[in-house]
Amino acid sequence: MELIRGLHNLRPRHHGCVATIGAFDGVHLGHQAVIRHLLDKSSELSLPSLIIVFEPLPREYFSPLQAPARIMSFWEKTRAMEAIGVDRLLRIRFNEQLRGMSAQRFVDDIFVAGLGVRYVVLGDDFRFGADRQGDIEFIQQQGLRYGYSAGSTPTFAIDGERVSSTRIREALENADFLEAEALLGRPYSISGRVIYGRQLGRKIGTPTANLELRRLRAPLSGVYMVEVSGGGLQNVPGVANVGVRPTVDDSIKANLEVHLLDREIDLYGKYIEVTFRHKVRDEKKFDSVEELQENIARDIEKTRAWCKQGSNSIETL
Repeated sequence: MELIRGLHNLRPRHHGCVATIGAFDGVHLGHQAVIRHLLDKSSELSLPSLIIVFEPLPREYFSPLQAPARIMSFWEKTRAMEAIGVDRLLRIRFNEQLRGMSAQRFVDDIFVAGLGVRYVVLGDDFRFGADRQGDIEFIQQQGLRYGYSAGSTPTFAIDGERVSSTRIREALENADFLEAEALLGRPYSISGRVIYGRQLGRKIGTPTANLELRRLRAPLSGVYMVEVSGGGLQNVPGVANVGVRPTVDDSIKANLEVHLLDREIDLYGKYIEVTFRHKVRDEKKFDSVEELQENIARDIEKTRAWCKQGSNSIETL
């Protein structure tokens, strides 16, 4: 998949495509329905498929600390779209200029002049442009003027309720990983490259792999039983902490650190995927590192007991 980093990188060869636009946070089953529509039209018209996304997400731009937590980072989103078969991803920087851009100018400058769209796919509830003026009816009217076609993708529902990123965030906040999996079409995971941390875990006898989340906030917080794959591992059980590490840090930025059960392997610089299976407890600030160490030991024993009871997908220790 080709990543186009900004409108200034559009070239004549990008002219002529089937396009859609959205946040696509989570690339859940509803998003996948839109993408399938996109890919079907791309195949029918023998044209490249292209998805437009904004970075940062508009709500992050307006109020970064109050914006909904991201289900996935931009790079996780990119990998998910590539796996589905999207040809191109156009990342547009959301700023004051884009904030004030009318739906009409967006169509004129981006869909028509920039991309030369032949077909536009939109979710039936999607809005774009200043004051959210643009919708599927507006896009179709403009298509009559400019000579492209457009179609909407119906709302995707499970159990009579729309599949949405908000619904998935609520499931993750409640540690309902079965519900999240049903909405996403896959188990919920966080992936990324392992980076060097403060080495505190190693000093207290529980070495951890630290992931850079590439987001200010995570959609879940606490201590979890997880499975780790990548870097030579496959579904290896572990204990993960997602949060701001209140006992040892005063940062507001979320971190993920995972301790593998009964294994020690050098994962620095490797790309791993951490799949969440069960919540052990909420994140808590302890009075000392010693108290933290005691609680980590209890977390590990609880996780080990859960593994023995539970999941057939977890590698036997």
